[in-house]
Amino acid sequence: MVNTAVRSLTFKEYLNYEDESGFKSELVDGQLEIMNPPTIEHFLICKFLEKNIDVEIQTLSLPWLCFRETGVRTSKNKSRLSDLCVVTEEDAKELINASAVFESAPLLIVEVVSPESVKRDYRYKRSEYAALGVPEYWIVDPLDNKISVLLLEEGLYEDTVFTANEKIISRTFPELNLTVEQVLNAGKLV
Repeated sequence: MVNTAVRSLTFKEYLNYEDESGFKSELVDGQLEIMNPPTIEHFLICKFLEKNIDVEIQTLSLPWLCFRETGVRTSKNKSRLSDLCVVTEEDAKELINASAVFESAPLLIVEVVSPESVKRDYRYKRSEYAALGVPEYWIVDPLDNKISVLLLEEGLYEDTVFTANEKIISRTFPELNLTVEQVLNAGKLV
């Protein structure tokens, strides 16, 4: 992650910002933070989770959608890129022809930890997503072989850590039948 040396941007300017580098960026207190390209492991884990979440949404006939790499506005001049987020179809309709940056709290956000995102995913996004009111936040950590499921309780996250063959317990998707091992193994090419 690299801070660019540009003037401070407003949220509206960020939505319309064009960068020829091809890198994705987050807006943090008015400054662009360039994100490192994800690893193949990261992409595979996200793809696996997205497929499984999509199946749950379809099975339960929920008016929800799961997206990869959408933005989430977390304060006045701050917008984060989520690895996965689940939103209502109604919220998605509002952005059908606009930048995919949600200003209302998604139902679920999933972040996959990489070496350069540890502090961002565990500390900054945790507090920002809680302040926004995101009811469930998953931190998938292939570095420490665990998945933390954080549930919003009275404005703060209560977390449960799952490892190995433990089934992931989700309030948003109570019938989801995945273990930590299945999710983490999805990131391997064997």
